[in-house]
Amino acid sequence: MNHQAIGIDLGGTRIKGVLIDAHTGEVLQKRITPTNDGETNSWKSVIAQTVQELKATTKEPILGVGLAAPGLPNTNNSAIACMPGRLPGLEGFDWAEFLTERVWVLNDAHAALMAEARFGAARTVANAAMLTLGTGVGGGLLVNGQLYQGFFQMAGHLGHMAVDADSDQLDVTNAPGSLEDAIGNVTVSRRSYGRYKSTHELLDGYVQGEPLATLVWLTSVRRLAVALASIANSFSPELIILGGGITQADDALFTPLQTFMDLFEWRPGGKKTTICKAHFEDWAGAIGAAASFQN
Repeated sequence: MNHQAIGIDLGGTRIKGVLIDAHTGEVLQKRITPTNDGETNSWKSVIAQTVQELKATTKEPILGVGLAAPGLPNTNNSAIACMPGRLPGLEGFDWAEFLTERVWVLNDAHAALMAEARFGAARTVANAAMLTLGTGVGGGLLVNGQLYQGFFQMAGHLGHMAVDADSDQLDVTNAPGSLEDAIGNVTVSRRSYGRYKSTHELLDGYVQGEPLATLVWLTSVRRLAVALASIANSFSPELIILGGGITQADDALFTPLQTFMDLFEWRPGGKKTTICKAHFEDWAGAIGAAASFQN
């Protein structure tokens, strides 16, 4: 029986492609191609080439192509409906016609959640939330075993919840003092008064006990804990998964995070939300997109 599917993760700097067994999650083939965000439409031809290369590695017909991309998919997940300011030509582009394959288009953070739900940290639970902590903060919600996309496919943009309503800093969705603003790599320089240029530099300073780095980092982690406690109160997931490059901080993230969760999380009857690191890393979007095709 045919179980193979292709997943593509369209990022600003790289296009990643996988051929997987959609039944077991086994990655059979990988491809990766650098791109230049927004400079040309060459990424469309790169995706087509990647799909053809992956198809050529198997004798089985594929179930379809899952495409993980930034932005909001349309109602039937055939295209990205809204992605202003990046990747010109992506909005409304008909991938099934272009690739002459069955195609399922997902928001990239939603795709990462689906990788965890099918084959990773959330495979044994029905209700989970995921945040991807990187340049920005994405997210997704698994409700009763299904990806919850919500009205206009906007659900799960957990990075845009406000954790400081009095802030004069508005994020890309006009949310004041958002979680993305509080911990995303994109705001490190501003949050540290220009002292640190990246989360990596900030963490080096924190590990070395530098006072400013310690203040900035622990303030960010405290606000993350406030957000996670709010998610637990709002959705009561069995599990909250943290993915993205910032989770490479490991104990420097998870140890203070647990301290703040002990302060802020409501735990009636001893209930406690499990927080864990994502099983999948760089390939989560491609694997989760391919996992859209279940046999």
